[in-house]
Formats: sequence, structure tokens, C-alpha cells
Amino acid sequence: MTEEGPVILWFRRDLRLADHAGLDAACRSGRVVLPVFIHDETVEAMGAAARWRLGEGVRVFAAALAAKGSRLILRRGRAQDVLLPLVAETGAAVVFWQRVYDPEGIARDTAVKAALKDRGIAAESFPGAVLFEPWTVKTGQGGAYSVYSPYWKAVRGRDPGLPLPAPGRIPAPDVWPASEVLDDWRIGAAMRRGAEVVADHATIGEAAASARLSRFLTEGLHRYAAERDFPALDAGSGLSENLAWGEISPRIVWQAAMRARDEGSAGAEKFLSELGWREFAWHLLYHHPTLATRNWREGWDGFPWRGDNPDAERWRRGLTGEPFVDAAMREMYVTGRMHNRARMIVASYLTKHLLTDWRVGLRWFQDCLIDWDPAANAMGWQWVAGSGPDAAPYFRIFNPRTQGEKFDPDGTYRRRWIAEGQARPPDTALSYFRAVPESWGLSPDAPYPDPLIGLAEGRERALLAYATRREGLPF
Repeated sequence: MTEEGPVILWFRRDLRLADHAGLDAACRSGRVVLPVFIHDETVEAMGAAARWRLGEGVRVFAAALAAKGSRLILRRGRAQDVLLPLVAETGAAVVFWQRVYDPEGIARDTAVKAALKDRGIAAESFPGAVLFEPWTVKTGQGGAYSVYSPYWKAVRGRDPGLPLPAPGRIPAPDVWPASEVLDDWRIGAAMRRGAEVVADHATIGEAAASARLSRFLTEGLHRYAAERDFPALDAGSGLSENLAWGEISPRIVWQAAMRARDEGSAGAEKFLSELGWREFAWHLLYHHPTLATRNWREGWDGFPWRGDNPDAERWRRGLTGEPFVDAAMREMYVTGRMHNRARMIVASYLTKHLLTDWRVGLRWFQDCLIDWDPAANAMGWQWVAGSGPDAAPYFRIFNPRTQGEKFDPDGTYRRRWIAEGQARPPDTALSYFRAVPESWGLSPDAPYPDPLIGLAEGRERALLAYATRREGLPF
């Protein structure tokens, strides 16, 4: 291997050409660039919807590379077991990738880097899908932030820099290494018949993400702050899906929103703060790698949450008898996404009214979301449950009925997703029954279920459980 050997550019959840530090550096190196995607151990661990969505993102990204005269080499296996033979096969001198900040990804990358260096192969990583890498944001005492407000104050005025342009040309080899076939992986097989339903609601690829951002800036940003909590109004950007797979960089979104703010857009400041929450989630997960598996506040380890249970299964299937909760759960099953206000309501209902462990909900979201973000998912569940950093007060128990009256006053959202009881239910509501497993035996003609528990009863039961455990809890 020589200094002139190719660069292997390892893509993961960063399926774009613009503002990609690794791709920019590879193209500026003057070497041949070999883009590769590996169906590795971290892909295997993803939920069904996330794997399906990743596969579709890979498909679109491969076409974008082909349009540049390049290719995406597909290989399957443990990352280092794929990269080491590929280096030997191609005579590559260096492997580039963009950094990740979750514990599983860090462990994988650390092992890969060590294995490459042991064989004299250079490995270089670049900043990944955050505005500010977690170790660069410190408290006055030099530690990590655990509360959002001071974190936001620390980063709000920082300049993340200007986005990098997409390369005009990606240097290609005369002869390409062999690639596996994406369809042979059956990466979305676990979605079964639901894939066809969810596909109608996915917006896939860098070009689509860019168009989505442009549309939001011109049509939605000005009303974002006022309408974002109303799920029937579709006032969000929708970019969580594209940010999750790196089809657009947070820096591109941030700088666009900053320009809109400077031009006087009413919703820009609130939108920027929500990007700040995304950053804060990754900051927390990096500094507290068990955020998705253990109570962040240790005093909660003895709290009497139930494990998985029949009530939780009714919750998963959107059959709790609480229309706002059930509408949200069905929205997620049909679209792969769920409105942010609705996420708080369904999480509160599961962990408080049903006294079910937040990890049961976290795992279901992980399986169903096409915008699955491991940091935001973990932080969100622990925040609502009360066991996490910067948590909602333990006694805050959202009432799904009063929330529905406030944020869905005319019932549009609930009717959109619940077919039972409607003479002519919309296709959105009916599509739920086309997406769910046939083994569930659900029918839109069935009567709508009675509530699992009275809301007042569930609230009192939760408060009693908190009071009983108060001595051991960090209140």
C-alpha cells in the first residue's frame, strides 16, 4: 500500500453529498474514493421500521452517487471483518468515516480503528451528525450539562460554521470492487405488509430532504411556534426523518433557520431551540451511555413500574380506549412517525396511568419509528417518565382527554386515525388495518374499546406509587 492508494469512505447514518466532512476530505485528497456501506452489527440491532427506512435511504443514496459517476459498494458482515479484506482487495491506504456518538457505534468504531492501525492502515474520523461534538460543550466546572436550559444558553450563540458544498466530482477507480445486491439483504423484511403502507408517508433522500426544508421555510416556519403543538395542523418540519439518516445535515438546517430568524420569521427562534434539544439528547447519550437502558436517576431503580404486560400490548395496538393515545399509536404504525405532542401523551399514559416501565415504550418506538434517533428516543422516554435528566416533574401526569380538548379541539386528529365508530372513516384510519399483522385480528367494523383504566383512577394510582417510594427518590 502506498500514499497513492484509494480512500475507502465508510458511510453509515450520513447518506448525503452536501456538508459531509469525510466526503469533502476524501475528494480533496486527490485519491480515488471508494464509497462503501456495511450492513453490520449495528444495522442488525435496529428495529423493523428503522432497518426498512435505512435500506430505502441506501437505495436512493446509491443512485445519487451513480449520478456523480461513483458507486456505493455494499457489503454485509461485522464492520472490521468487511473493511480489512476490502483494504487488501483494493490497496486502500486509508479509511475515512464520520463519527457517531452512541455507545454501540463508538465501541464498533474503536475496534475498527485499532484493527486497521494494527495492520498499518490509516483511519481518520470526522465530525458527525451534530452541530457541536459532545466533548466540546462543557459547564463552567468542565463537566457535561444535565439540564437543557443552561446547555441551550451555552450553545445558542455558537457558530457551527458554514456547510460544505457537495463535491463536483468524486474520483472513481478504473475497476470497481464487487458489491452485494441491496435487495438480497431483505433489510426491510421484518416490516412485512406494513412496509407498503409506511412507504406512502416516507420522504427519502437528500434531494427530497432539501425540498422539504425549503417548503417548510417558506410555508411552515412562520407558524411553527404557534401551531407546533396541534397534531392535526402538520406544522412541523418533518425533517426528523431525514436528520435521523443523515440525508441532510443539522448545520444546513441550522444555518437556514438562522437566516430566517434574521429576516424576521416568527417561528425561527422556537425551531432553533428544538434543534437544540436534538443536540442536547446526543450530548446526554455520549456522556451517559446507559441512558437508553438504565434509569438516569439511580433513585428510580426501585420504583414499582410493571414490566411488559397485557395493558402495554393494548397500548402498542392502539386499543387503550383513550382516543388521543390510540390515534397517536396508529399514526406511528401507519406513517413511521408520531407528532411530538402526541409522543409525550402516549409516553405519560404508559408510564403513569399504566405504571409500565419506560423501556417497554422505548423498545416499541425503536421498532416502529422511521425517524428513530437513539438519543432523542432515550431522552424523551426518561424525561416523561420522570427518571431522566431535566425531567418533567414526577407528578406531571398528562390527561389524554384534556390534552385532546386543548390540542385537537375539533377532533380532526383523532378522526384521522381512528376508524371505529365512523360511518365513512378516512383512508388514513383504514390504512392502519392494512398495516398491522393479520394475527392481531383487528377490524375497523369492531366496536371501539372501553378505556383500560379510569383517568382519575390511573392518576391516583401513580401518585400513590410515587408517594410510597418518595424516600428513595431524588425529589
